[in-house]
Amino acid sequence: MAIPLSQLTTWSNQGATVSAKTTHESIRTALTHDQSPLKDRIGNGSVKIYLQGSYKNDTNIRADSDVDVVVELTTTFGHNAHELPYDQKNAHDHAYASAVYDWQDLRRDVISALTKYYGLLSVDTSGNKSIKLKPSSGRLKADIVPVINYRKYDYFYGTTSHNAEEGVKFYHRTTNRGIINYPEHHYQNGVNKNSDTRTGGRFKPTVRIFKNMRNHLVDTGKLTDGVAPSYFLQSLIYNVPDEHFTGDHSTTVHAVLKHLWSALPLGQCVCQNHFHELFGESEEQWNQDDAVKTISAFVELWDNWNQ
Repeated sequence: MAIPLSQLTTWSNQGATVSAKTTHESIRTALTHDQSPLKDRIGNGSVKIYLQGSYKNDTNIRADSDVDVVVELTTTFGHNAHELPYDQKNAHDHAYASAVYDWQDLRRDVISALTKYYGLLSVDTSGNKSIKLKPSSGRLKADIVPVINYRKYDYFYGTTSHNAEEGVKFYHRTTNRGIINYPEHHYQNGVNKNSDTRTGGRFKPTVRIFKNMRNHLVDTGKLTDGVAPSYFLQSLIYNVPDEHFTGDHSTTVHAVLKHLWSALPLGQCVCQNHFHELFGESEEQWNQDDAVKTISAFVELWDNWNQ
């Protein structure tokens, strides 16, 4: 028995966003209040604060409780100039001086501002990728990621003659490994995929359905928690061709599942930002075996609902 349309419709609904907005505003207040070392930098625009993740991308479901907030330093940037031809790299090195305020400084000041505003016990700095703010009345748990701007150059001949795609870069706290992401490209590609001319507004509701299916499988012990993180799951659905997003939720979910099942073993897939491959060996990529387990569990759930 397939999953009933009524259940899929319930699962397609977006979760509440009020608490996420309140949390974002609270963090902004903490980073701009009088005792914050970042107050002036935020005031002059050299540091930006914005949402990312499911709340930014309208794919949050009722069970989502973490708000992802990025604090981006725009006046210092990472880059791939070392990959350019020697003359272009040399031109880049001469065009820009070394940063006097970098990612480590930004992270230090973010932690200082948060602890002064919320108190030491509310701020967890032990994570390798984010600073965690504990929840409170009216405020959700938040992952706060300090980042610097990143430029992926196609070429560089001077400050007025270059082309670069912009992303963000931060560092693994214990290994100091640089991590590059492209949240704006991720966001815009999701908007385009969801557009009337491509999937008729079905992409994002379908992502929410699959996230809820994942949670149901975890809750019933049929899928191990952590096997299908939301970012990877959304990128997997993003790779499904647009023509499979058609009709009602039952038609779309069945078509998506049929496509994924017939595609096993999965070939090359991209992350939604189009800059990274979805599958690989790094911590920022998905494991092919976990993807197969996830798809198999989805198919089993569809075929044997409530059995």
